[in-house]
Amino acid sequence: MEYVYAALLLDAAGKEVTEQGLMEVIKAAGFTPEEARAKAMVASLKGITIKDVIKNAQSMQMQAAAPSAAPAGAAPVAPKKDAEAEKKSEEEAASGLASLFG
Repeated sequence: MEYVYAALLLDAAGKEVTEQGLMEVIKAAGFTPEEARAKAMVASLKGITIKDVIKNAQSMQMQAAAPSAAPAGAAPVAPKKDAEAEKKSEEEAASGLASLFG
């Protein structure tokens, strides 16, 4: 996770995310950097703009939250329960338990 944070810090500082940069940030944070992990992070970020990814993630969160938001002052609507379906469900559960005891 520290490599992701290091990449975010470098990007926020306007610097290119490089293996050396990642290793320096990791070391400055008090961790022991691993060259293989730094290489893997740089390779996985190749062709990706971190700011765009963050912007898209934020807009997707907004879209996902929008349909569930109720208008102000609207009373919550409780889902209607079908009494007959609920009774059948209870009977099925009871019969399942009964089969455990023979």
